[in-house]
Amino acid sequence: MEGLVELHDNIMFYLVLILFGVAIILILIAFPSFKLLYLMDEVNDPAMSVLYSDFLNDDNENIEFDSYMIGEDDLEEGSLRMLEVDNRLVIPELTHVRFVITSADVIHAFASPSLGIKCDAYPGRLNQVSVLINREGVFYGQCSEICGILHSSMPIVIQSVSLEKFIAWLAEQQ
Repeated sequence: MEGLVELHDNIMFYLVLILFGVAIILILIAFPSFKLLYLMDEVNDPAMSVLYSDFLNDDNENIEFDSYMIGEDDLEEGSLRMLEVDNRLVIPELTHVRFVITSADVIHAFASPSLGIKCDAYPGRLNQVSVLINREGVFYGQCSEICGILHSSMPIVIQSVSLEKFIAWLAEQQ
């Protein structure tokens, strides 16, 4: 009976037992979560890939173009100051698009809040994010990292159009 009393009053034994139980439960929860996070990050078989560094549009026939912010003097009526660009990125609606994002100089961030996209761009590293836009429209964003003196001059404009309009746009670019 004396051994049971010593075990009953042994706080260290119960502390180790509780911590061991909590550790087992956390491990059982963590492994499926890590698997889901890995699978969610994987972009399988997108219809189109866009490399955001030079706006390189990869559809087996590469189209490259620069996209710069339009100055205040050149803005048209109704355009958004500090957000409008001279060449918009055009993608088809209802199409699974993968954005591959990188940087050549410092840390940037590709962000379009209305699409729910924010992905950091690190020099020498490729990050990817997928999007499926279900309607036509123009979606604005900006670099959301304070990356240098021209940080405020890095707008992102994504225009979603129907597949027919997208094919016509592709024909114009070539």
